[in-house]
Amino acid sequence: MSTQRVFVARLAGCAVFDPVGDRLGKVRDVVIVYRKTASPRVIGLVIEIPGRRHVFLSIGRVTSIRAGQVISTGLINVRRFQPRPGEVRVVAEFLGRRVSLTDGGGTAVVEDVAIEQDRHGEWGITQLFLRKAKTSASPFAKGPTTFAAWNEVAELREPGRAQSAEQLVATYSELHAADLATTLLDLPQERRIEVAEELPDERLADALEEMPEDDQVGILDRLGDERAADVLDEMEPDDAADLLAQMSPERLEHLLALMDPEEAEDVRMLLRYGADTAGGLMTPEPIILSADATVAEALALIRRHELHPALAAAVFVTLPPFETPTGRLLGVVHFQKMLRYPPHERLGAILDESVEPVAVTASAAEVARMLASYDLVSLPVIDSAHRLVGAISVDDVLDYLLPDDWRTHDADESTAGTR
Repeated sequence: MSTQRVFVARLAGCAVFDPVGDRLGKVRDVVIVYRKTASPRVIGLVIEIPGRRHVFLSIGRVTSIRAGQVISTGLINVRRFQPRPGEVRVVAEFLGRRVSLTDGGGTAVVEDVAIEQDRHGEWGITQLFLRKAKTSASPFAKGPTTFAAWNEVAELREPGRAQSAEQLVATYSELHAADLATTLLDLPQERRIEVAEELPDERLADALEEMPEDDQVGILDRLGDERAADVLDEMEPDDAADLLAQMSPERLEHLLALMDPEEAEDVRMLLRYGADTAGGLMTPEPIILSADATVAEALALIRRHELHPALAAAVFVTLPPFETPTGRLLGVVHFQKMLRYPPHERLGAILDESVEPVAVTASAAEVARMLASYDLVSLPVIDSAHRLVGAISVDDVLDYLLPDDWRTHDADESTAGTR
């Protein structure tokens, strides 16, 4: 096994391969245990395998840790990782802790941890990367950094002071929303709330949209009402409506009153429909244009990075007004069809009138059958006056039809090795 020093924050996200080069997953954390007379010992890695499941890989099954990759023996226990008493995850639980320097140099926050293999083949913590308190009053200034050995610091346990989550949030900054949600749910409950409080509103909203509703409510209930309303403003209206529907009527109304009026109006509209209907599952913000709009204008709109891919696949053409509920729905123009016509072509001339809209009262099962029958990723949703009130995409229907625990369900509890 290689004997180079490895920093854990940089190791997180690295690919894990078996001896023949097949990718097994990616590193999410490093697990350590404390020792009385020496620095903490590394006992294994938490890796994410397909299905977004986090599992434990014993350090004894790791044959090489190099820049950008980890090589293992190929034997992995596929049971979902659950920390045992005495085990500490470096990224999830240790980074961000406050320590005091034993040489009298004051206090600092742990920003990274270096692990290294000793001459006996055992991995342990050899160095800490620390950031001291800033010395400038400028809000943009940061404190000086320094390195220290484990025996040169002492951990602080200050009553009433929460463990800093800033470094952990920085470590998670590149995670996809679904991966961030899985990672948050794997954290101890109090640590999960600390990280949620530190995350920007938009990032937390994205992560909540990927969580089961009970976990969404659990996090939102621990945030202040003003912060909760800000996060709800950043969520897709259909996801925000689903979340608010799990709350008491009093709290629901209170949070709606704190939300941005336009966002709250969309959510209130969705709450009027049954949860298992097209109206309850749709988004009220599809791309809507007039028949006189051009292909160039439509393509410019669907290029917006914040737009969900399923909603970017089609543009809905209606009579004015062009915000839901619109004027009468005229038809749909799919992204692929727009690519076949010159930029100046009018959308009204290339309408796909064969796509049948679904009624706002249609069941989720009925919508799923239509999407599957015509190989579509989204459908227009109309009211009794044939006005467009929203669009429903395939992911909206899947979220409803799949079991409630599909995000965390262990499809296979068998093991290919033992921990």
